[in-house]
Amino acid sequence: MRFRGRGADLGLLDEQLRSVAEGRGATRGRAVIMTGRRRVGKSRLVQEFCDRSGLPYVLFQATRGRNAAAERADFVSAVVSAPLANAELVAGLATADWNQALRTAALAAADDTPSLVVIDEVPWLVEQDSEFEGALQTIWDRYLSAKPVLLLLVGSDLSVMEALQSRDRPFFGRATKMTVQPLHLADVQEMTDLSPAEAVDALLITGGFPEIIQSWRPGSSRPEFLAEALSNPLAPLLVAGELSLLGEFPESSRSRAVLEAIGSGERTHGTIAAQAGNSGALPAGTLSPILNTLQAKRIVAADLPLSTASDTKNKRYRVADSYLRFWLACLERAIPLTERGRSDLALARVERSWASWRGRAVEPFVRESLERLLPDEHWPQVEAVGGWWNRQNNPEIDLVGTDRRPVAGEVVFVGSIKWLEDRPFDRHDYDALARSVLAVPGAASTTPLIAVSCSGTAPDLPLAMAWGPDDLLRAWR
Repeated sequence: MRFRGRGADLGLLDEQLRSVAEGRGATRGRAVIMTGRRRVGKSRLVQEFCDRSGLPYVLFQATRGRNAAAERADFVSAVVSAPLANAELVAGLATADWNQALRTAALAAADDTPSLVVIDEVPWLVEQDSEFEGALQTIWDRYLSAKPVLLLLVGSDLSVMEALQSRDRPFFGRATKMTVQPLHLADVQEMTDLSPAEAVDALLITGGFPEIIQSWRPGSSRPEFLAEALSNPLAPLLVAGELSLLGEFPESSRSRAVLEAIGSGERTHGTIAAQAGNSGALPAGTLSPILNTLQAKRIVAADLPLSTASDTKNKRYRVADSYLRFWLACLERAIPLTERGRSDLALARVERSWASWRGRAVEPFVRESLERLLPDEHWPQVEAVGGWWNRQNNPEIDLVGTDRRPVAGEVVFVGSIKWLEDRPFDRHDYDALARSVLAVPGAASTTPLIAVSCSGTAPDLPLAMAWGPDDLLRAWR
């Protein structure tokens, strides 16, 4: 299948490789820690980069839960079979520990021409052998960094990959970090051949995960795509969610129960505790560490109201990527219907919840898009875009533009999001926004009002600015 998108990511890797080839760094070699959510396409990106480079490379992928000695033997086998300049010299070398195994890569690499060494699923190696990190540091410092080698360390467990770079760990300060994000709106729009508004729907459904987007037939509408996917129990749209969760949590784990509670729409600490508990609410001492771990893994995000007043205890939780959020809210319960051949009922179930789900799911995407568009000549002071709510969620403001976060010095604008195909942002929506503006700390009756709408705005509304799907797409080009 043709590789599409990821131009910026490939460009970053190309720049690192040029630094190696030209000897621009403090050391001859360079190391990159590449991380990102599971199934976001890191391995495919690395393979494409290696193939395009035209250089000799070795690519080793660890296996979770495997015996460390077997992993070391496989690593050496990968080095021996790779087209590295001196690969034949390391055949048959002993690998009693990771120092010896990793040194084979340094011995096999050429002294005068660049080569690539890729180790995928690094967290599993750290889990298998507590000596791996120390060995990596030793071999890098003494051998690999002295050669024109680009070392790519790839992993999906964000907390482990970030810990590799922490001050108290052996490899601290030796690598740059690269985070592979899901494909963005412009990539999704190009791959699906949809209008900007339809591409937003496609992004929300797929989360920007390449394997799901590639299953979207170009030009197919959202209902057509869902009808086709829900008729096939093996469709990537249905399968990827469960595989992602199983890669992180057992089905019976409390973390999984907490995540499913958030995915079903619970947003506050209290309601999540009530939903996730078996016979009663989860105690705060149990729930808080779970939420912290989910945030550290970038699976859950916690939003705070944005205004000139600090309100650190009024958090609202959400599943960070929209695909997993969609899977938990709409697809998980539809899968049994698909498996027994009733895709019509599965589609009807998804359609019933689609409008309300999308209305909430589009909000963080719109805020992120506006933060890419701003500041501009019209709003030069806007550096942060968030939302605001009180503890009763009455009112709940979709958009607040400020000069900074987490506590603003100035509220620049207040706004509303209306993402409906059949109705523009109208006078009723404007009046509701105008009535609520004074509830936002730092806002005044003269604070400009703005709107983001899928279907435009009614005429003659005194809005300071309005953005639509075309504008959001422009933010990602």
